[in-house]
Amino acid sequence: IVPYTGRQSLEDLSAAVSVLSVKDKGVYVSLSPLTVEWFIGHKYSYTILENTGSKGIVTAYSAGRALGWDVYPTYTQYDSIMQSFAAMFPALCRLDTIGQSIRGKLLLALKISDNAAEDEEEPDVFYTSTMHGDETGGFIMMLRLADYLLNSYADNQRVRELVDNLQIWINPLSNPDGTYNSGNSISSPTRYNANGVDLNRNFPDPTVAPVVTEKENSEMISFMSRHHFVLSANFHSGSEVVNYPWDRWITKLHPDNDWFNGISRAYADTAHLHSAPGYMTDLDNGVTRGAVWYVIHGGRQDFMTEELHGREVTIELDSQFITPASLLPDLWEANWRSLLGYLENALYGIQGIVLDSESGLPVPAEIFIDGHDADGSQAYADTLTGRFVRLLSPGIWPLSFYAGGYRDTTINVTVNGGQRSDIQVYMTINHSPEDTLLPVPPALYPNPASEYINALLSADVAGSVNIRIIDQSGRIISASEAEIMENEPYTINTSGLAPGTYSAVFYNSRKNKSCRGRFIIVK
Repeated sequence: IVPYTGRQSLEDLSAAVSVLSVKDKGVYVSLSPLTVEWFIGHKYSYTILENTGSKGIVTAYSAGRALGWDVYPTYTQYDSIMQSFAAMFPALCRLDTIGQSIRGKLLLALKISDNAAEDEEEPDVFYTSTMHGDETGGFIMMLRLADYLLNSYADNQRVRELVDNLQIWINPLSNPDGTYNSGNSISSPTRYNANGVDLNRNFPDPTVAPVVTEKENSEMISFMSRHHFVLSANFHSGSEVVNYPWDRWITKLHPDNDWFNGISRAYADTAHLHSAPGYMTDLDNGVTRGAVWYVIHGGRQDFMTEELHGREVTIELDSQFITPASLLPDLWEANWRSLLGYLENALYGIQGIVLDSESGLPVPAEIFIDGHDADGSQAYADTLTGRFVRLLSPGIWPLSFYAGGYRDTTINVTVNGGQRSDIQVYMTINHSPEDTLLPVPPALYPNPASEYINALLSADVAGSVNIRIIDQSGRIISASEAEIMENEPYTINTSGLAPGTYSAVFYNSRKNKSCRGRFIIVK
């Protein structure tokens, strides 16, 4: 524990080491082999706390015993349990591999939906836990949630409504090297990955210098980018609070700050009704905006929300980092109703489809609320289906739809609390000679990228092309000329770009045609 001496000193400390919590005039920090020398060199006053959490770990003697949810599985048992869900409920559950950890352990995710084998036109939502390997309560709770959804589907209307109308993804363990640090059993879990890096300080962040993105995070970014999650939550321990964006900006509010506060308040208040007195009452009775608590950079919550245009909160489940096995049932009882309620938010808001008024084909439009949206809060219609979801607080909202080659379209949509507003939007092709953008974007791959990205252009734009790379703020990062043949890949060097989201604009002045696409850079 380091004494709290003011906001600026806290920010300086948080920029260099992992801050765990700030409470009782103390800053709780964790040091890894990568940060201990820096900390000692700065001669902070500190108190060392004894780590007694591992004493509460009880290891299951079999995968079947682990399904009692009051013991911890071995890594082998965890893998077996995940496979058994998919095997026992093949229509409702599919097992996917996000990637591998540095030591080769699998980053596993379950997809739970009424037609799990198909990619349906339903909102994708994501629960993920234990990116800090020694924060274990969420790991078991996510396994138990999957078990509950699958076994309750047949006779529980609330569960059926979720599973029938959402594509629910659950990743119980996103840092297996940290949790199973010493082998197949949990005996000495660590916060960090095998490289000693705090994964929740390692996501691309435009406000700080680029860092090398760790393997687990690079593969997680690719996974999240493919699925375009409209709602997600990341589970931690060490405090008891629901923490919403932004983590990196103290004075700047997310445009949907009221909506974030409302869904966070609902989670905490529901937990209060079903737990012992005093549970989840940290900070503002269990809710905080992240940076008001303490600032961090490189966090997953802000990356998901700004760069990937999602909506994510961080839920701190337990004041103890390692939930004792005997208390795992209490943790579940306090939270399972909140878990369902949080997912239900994805059923509400504005959900619609954008179509060409002449052909009826999907239009990959940007959905923007003028005077409201900023910092990645806008939505995008799916390139293949034209569908979109925009989660908003109750009110009347002027949605503007922008797409290359189409006239801008604005409509007013009423949003009511706890209800879904379905709309169809038909966009009209702009036949004026001033229009230069095509509705079909270029093919950009690999995406996310790091050192390079390939571009495939259609015949309408191919030829002598001006290429501009533009960042999220609209600033032109680079401009160049190239000869690009139709449907032949053209390689763009992206090694000098900082991690983040960019647009690539291709303009053929002879044809007076252009197209654009978005891509993500990770390092």
